[in-house]
Amino acid sequence: MESTVSMDMLVSLCKRRGFIYQSSEIYGGLASAWDYGPMGVELKNRVQNFWWREMTQLHDNIVGLDASILMHPRVWEASGHVENFTDPLVDCKKCKQRFRADQIPEDNMQTHTCPDCGGELTDPRQFNLMFRTHLGPVESDGSLVYLRPETAQGIYVNFKNVVQTARMRVPFGIAQVGKAFRNEITTKNFIFRTCEFEQMEMQFFIHPSEDEKYFEQWKQERFEFYTKMGIRASRLRFHQHGPDELAHYAKIAFDIQYEFPFGWKELEGIHNRTDYDLRRHMEYSKKDLTYLDDLREGERYIPYVIETSAGLTRTVLTVLADAYDEDEVEGEKRVVLRLHPELAPITVGVFPLVKKDGLAELAQEVEQDLRQDFATFYDQGGAIGRRYRRQDEIGTPFGVTIDYQSKEDRTVTLRYRDTMEQVRVPIAELCDRIRRAIREYRRTG
Repeated sequence: MESTVSMDMLVSLCKRRGFIYQSSEIYGGLASAWDYGPMGVELKNRVQNFWWREMTQLHDNIVGLDASILMHPRVWEASGHVENFTDPLVDCKKCKQRFRADQIPEDNMQTHTCPDCGGELTDPRQFNLMFRTHLGPVESDGSLVYLRPETAQGIYVNFKNVVQTARMRVPFGIAQVGKAFRNEITTKNFIFRTCEFEQMEMQFFIHPSEDEKYFEQWKQERFEFYTKMGIRASRLRFHQHGPDELAHYAKIAFDIQYEFPFGWKELEGIHNRTDYDLRRHMEYSKKDLTYLDDLREGERYIPYVIETSAGLTRTVLTVLADAYDEDEVEGEKRVVLRLHPELAPITVGVFPLVKKDGLAELAQEVEQDLRQDFATFYDQGGAIGRRYRRQDEIGTPFGVTIDYQSKEDRTVTLRYRDTMEQVRVPIAELCDRIRRAIREYRRTG
């Protein structure tokens, strides 16, 4: 039976086991800002690497890019962000809380009453979500720059560079992982919606006549990606954007949604952006961004773009929520993160049964050998059951115990997190056994 996880349970686990901390906590914290601890940064890096492998290594027509956070301000005029990247903002005159007007219940908006205290609300006004700053020692209109609200524009303005230097032919994609910043009116649900976040985006450039074919292809590939990560398909679904949701650049858009503890919410967007972005950048930069297609009898055109846009930090929350489980072992509650082995911050925990009689030394030898291939953790403190539980709680898929028999025949006990099965394995075969188990998990999920 699946355990029911609440946000309070997840936040508690993340703080307790070093996944995520409140930013600037010793000063009372900063709303919407979070720091990734020793376990969290490893998990986040592994999620990113899993995505990067899926997008680049497993596709022969997708290459990578890492564009600058700060870009020429005309980029954001061309993209439409200066004009269109706004939310309606209202303030409560009594309690001073701020709200997005489109997220306030209709009854409250009609009566202009605050949903928190019942006070009077101001009329809605448009609020641009981009962070503004200045480049150089003097603040002026000429020094104005923005912290990017998305990573995609860095890909579009480098379209020609990538075509020419990487010799790419349509259809092809450009993938990027990076920080983005949005001055959200309301931030909530832990790391789900924050002002500073990381995106994993891929822009796939295609002939305009093939947009529907590639849109459907990427829609399915991106859904399957999450099941490869071990996310339960029963907690995933598609949501199509209606006319009132569709972004100004999109012909059609679907979200992949996940059933978080706070409801079904967007995990990733798949958008047909048509030729909107390249055409706008051609107009504003006065540079030719058309593509000469020698496979189509020298046809010249502006490619259409199928975008896949996922939140890295949001995916981390999804992985944690989906992996969290509780069961009972020997009369005690066991908290376990059933993470995909390739995502787990620690792959193998190594434990001497006792610290004496040379077992600790042999265990350290085994751990040093394993760490050449896997992320390992050595623990010799406390009862062996307690040590298993500590590793279960951070999602470590394998445990290796060195006991007195290990000294005699050079075998160890290999324990599997999910089933708690224990088998004897020769030390010389340990690495291969763990690799095979990971490959099998990748194959079967």
